[in-house]
Amino acid sequence: MNLEYFIAKRLITAKDHKSSISGPIIKIAVSAIAIGMVMMLISVATGIGLKKEIRNKVSAFNGHIIVSNYDSNQSEETISPISIHQDFYPKFNSVPEVTHIQAIATKTGIIRTPTTFEGVVLKGVGQDYDWNQIQTYLTEGRIPNIKSNLNNEIIISKFLANRLQLKLGDKFVTFFLKNEVNKYPNKRNFEIVGIFDSGFQEFDANYIIGDIRHIQRMNKWEQDQVGAFEVFVDDFDQIESLGQRVYDATFNKVDQAKPFDSQTIVEKYYFIFEWLKMFDINIQIILIVMIFVATINMVVALLVLILERTQMIGILKAIGANNWSIRKIFLYNALYLIGKGLLWGNSIGIGLMLIQKHYGLIKLNPENYYVNEAPVYIGIENILLLNLLTITICFLILLIPSYIITKISPIKAIRYS
Repeated sequence: MNLEYFIAKRLITAKDHKSSISGPIIKIAVSAIAIGMVMMLISVATGIGLKKEIRNKVSAFNGHIIVSNYDSNQSEETISPISIHQDFYPKFNSVPEVTHIQAIATKTGIIRTPTTFEGVVLKGVGQDYDWNQIQTYLTEGRIPNIKSNLNNEIIISKFLANRLQLKLGDKFVTFFLKNEVNKYPNKRNFEIVGIFDSGFQEFDANYIIGDIRHIQRMNKWEQDQVGAFEVFVDDFDQIESLGQRVYDATFNKVDQAKPFDSQTIVEKYYFIFEWLKMFDINIQIILIVMIFVATINMVVALLVLILERTQMIGILKAIGANNWSIRKIFLYNALYLIGKGLLWGNSIGIGLMLIQKHYGLIKLNPENYYVNEAPVYIGIENILLLNLLTITICFLILLIPSYIITKISPIKAIRYS
């Protein structure tokens, strides 16, 4: 039998301390650990959830890496076309981590209705376009049918539809400027077959998505010419190294005077991803503060327990118990209190996260946070790591105050009252 564990268990189940000074202090210590764990779980879950949600939205509308002609064009419109006859298209075999590649083109225009107008960017897509990413954000209607003959079906964001006072099934006129000077703009009539709402204002406020053949005709391109390629990879955490490998693989070997440029979405939306990095700093600060507060409370609780059991410590020393054996008794007691606090903290924290995940009670302004509600990511590995981190740090710190047991004299302790 483990004597230290047996004595610690008897101390835990004893009722005499509940009416003593240690009772409220123990409750405060347990509550501090529980509250700290709730705060850590929520901060980590919302921080990681927000990063993942924004990252998924940006990549859904742009891919992970964009391959285009290397030029000085900084606008949203693709000017010079690229032939689809490339070694990396339609299968990117040279980089196995690439999961999909699709051809797109963009062209700026103005939507005009009887009451208002709005500048937009038409994103033209072809039959190779992966609609699964966009369909997640589709709130009404369906995706355009671009597998048949050229048609005027498009999807538009809920944000633009509201500004233009349009709804599902409406038709509208869009004017696109020609590349030639002093030419009348191209006029296209489009029909809304779907409305999406990503909450990503950078895209919702500007883009409509339709058939790439409209842009090919307006720009007088051939059917095998597109504006750019969007590349998807299987591991976003490795996007920097994969971006370099994609750049090397897409170098224009046919015409080296016109090289291709590849840009990751981290580079294209630098301001967003730099802003997201601040969440990592905030999470680290919260973790440090919460663990520090929980540890301080546990140190106080342990010291009170030791002082309250001074006579018991003296008796144990008198009958031959060594210092480490007695320290283990109180460390077992402290670990029980830590475990109790963690149990409450995990129960409350996971419960709150599940409520937010399924009901989305906490709303956010998409203009500031790029999402409509606070996203949460409930990762088992993160929960286990936070619990293990709390237990380890608290236990190691508690070794210090437990050292006071070695300084207690058996004779004086037995006399202590």
